[in-house]
Amino acid sequence: MDIDKLFKVPKLPSTKRKLPDKPSLEMLKKMKMDTESQPVPSSSTSSPASSNGKGKRAVTMEEVPDEEDVDMEDDNDSRDFAPGGDADYFVEEDDEGRFFGGGLTSEQKEILNIFDNAGAGGDDPDALNITSIRRMLLRFERAVNKNQDQRSKYPDDPTKFIDSEADLDSAIKALLPLAQAPVLAYPELVKSGTVALLIGLLSHENADIVIDVVEVIHELTDEDVGNEAEEEEDEERTAEEALKILIEGLLENSILELLVDNLKRLNEEEESDRQGVFHVLGIFENILGFNPDLSTQLVAKTNIMPWLLTRIQSKTHDENRGYAAELLSILLQNNRPNRLELGKKDGVETFLKVLSQYRRRDPVDADETEFMENVFDSLCSALSENSVKALFLAAEGPDLMVLIMKEKLQARSRAIKTLDYAMSGSSGTASCEAFVEALGLKTLFSAFMGKISKKQKSGGAPPASEDTSHILGILSSLFSNIPSESPARIRLLAKFVEGNYEKVDKLLEIRDNATSRLKVADAEIEAEKKELVAEGEEITSEEEDTWYLKRLESGLYTLQTVDYLLAWVAMEDDGIRAHLLQMLDRKSMSMLDIIQTLRTFYDNVDEELDPPPPTAGDTVDERAPSQKEILAALIAALDPSTAPDA
Repeated sequence: MDIDKLFKVPKLPSTKRKLPDKPSLEMLKKMKMDTESQPVPSSSTSSPASSNGKGKRAVTMEEVPDEEDVDMEDDNDSRDFAPGGDADYFVEEDDEGRFFGGGLTSEQKEILNIFDNAGAGGDDPDALNITSIRRMLLRFERAVNKNQDQRSKYPDDPTKFIDSEADLDSAIKALLPLAQAPVLAYPELVKSGTVALLIGLLSHENADIVIDVVEVIHELTDEDVGNEAEEEEDEERTAEEALKILIEGLLENSILELLVDNLKRLNEEEESDRQGVFHVLGIFENILGFNPDLSTQLVAKTNIMPWLLTRIQSKTHDENRGYAAELLSILLQNNRPNRLELGKKDGVETFLKVLSQYRRRDPVDADETEFMENVFDSLCSALSENSVKALFLAAEGPDLMVLIMKEKLQARSRAIKTLDYAMSGSSGTASCEAFVEALGLKTLFSAFMGKISKKQKSGGAPPASEDTSHILGILSSLFSNIPSESPARIRLLAKFVEGNYEKVDKLLEIRDNATSRLKVADAEIEAEKKELVAEGEEITSEEEDTWYLKRLESGLYTLQTVDYLLAWVAMEDDGIRAHLLQMLDRKSMSMLDIIQTLRTFYDNVDEELDPPPPTAGDTVDERAPSQKEILAALIAALDPSTAPDA
């Protein structure tokens, strides 16, 4: 049985003009012209005038349509007969006359045109011109004045000013698009006095209004403002210059003080207030990113430091706690006044209290890990000051760092870095002695040798290169600061003797790696020198300094530190010296290689970093020896014939 025959629709008599399977282009155009030239009858009855010469009525395709076509056609537009009702099926055609439509009816195309026209003025930054900006600012000013007027007239009846407050809320949020056209908008914001009005609203009774203002200022001060619109080179101002004008206007209206005051006002248990705090901290970051020098003013003129120290002590971790730690790190970086102020506000004690929680546990996620690292970095920045080192020692900071190192968790690497900062320089002598008393040598050399506990052997790995660098720095500080013949120094030297001089062998292994990296850098530098000579250019002192810095980064710094330590242990212990000479001989080297490294170290020591010369009331014994003096003594002890003139 043929199923197709059962469901086949019987053919009905039709008066439609029949077309061949593949009509030609000329036939289609002729049909279109015939259709447009013949009128459409208004009724089903034909008149004599509609008959042709043979007495037959001329039938068009529109007169006798199929029932399916009737359902698809628009009764008001008899020409919408294209496939799918495409309004532009016969309008849009290519050069060869082929039809192609968008598949949209007239009604659908009209709807899309309405949406396109409505969105053209809202999303395009070019639509913001000086006239529209001034009109926007005027509406904002009127909303502010109206709300202030009604609040002053009816202070005890919120129903009287609730509508004006809603209008003010909308007017504030309407300023957000100004960030898309900073070159035009920001000078006008300052010139019109809108900035002063915005800052004034930070004292508004309604906290929601304050949060709206903070959000707008955060958006306007973002470092990426206007990047999409700043493509034309003939603009009078750049976005950076416009942002400078805006920030100066904000500072003139005491924005820093008002924002800090609002931090205490906002309740972070509420979601909107929590977002407000986040945006306040974001404004500080934006302003400091644009002008880092303002960090001193922010700390000196406001109470931001105590607030940040209190905020990072929160027991539960959230986004704002992490942001507070990040802002602290920014404020303390390369800023001596802020570091000293941190010491006055018990910041060192606060840092140690926060970091103590990571002694026995790791951060739960990446955000908390970043928070922990920011607190460690802030502490390391502060330890550049001698007074902060004294506070660190008084708060038993070395003991805590040793305890953190023993647990071998994520915080261990940061603890090693912190000890390196705390023990460096002559001012770190007391911390060096406290470190040895806290039994830190055993933990330090365990990390130095890459030893791990049995439970960590499956996933354990040797110490990272950064850890090794800081461990070498700690050892260098210990040899430089611990007095000779003291019990602490004897314990330090004993560590290099035990285990059949395994620590000395480890130093030589690190030395070989550093030497290999340095050889590659030296080859590149020599190639650059030959290229300059071939071009006839003179090698300047600036280029020499650049090459020396490149060598330091490529292994010279590590090589100098290792040879500094080897010189100390060889000078103070004959057994270590004999073992060292034997190991060097196996590598076809001698003590002269170490002396040559120290000589290069000596020639490039920065005199400004050395301790100041003794005053009239000091003696040479009371003053700590400089780095240059220590190097000269080491070279003389290893080989008197090569000793430099100190």
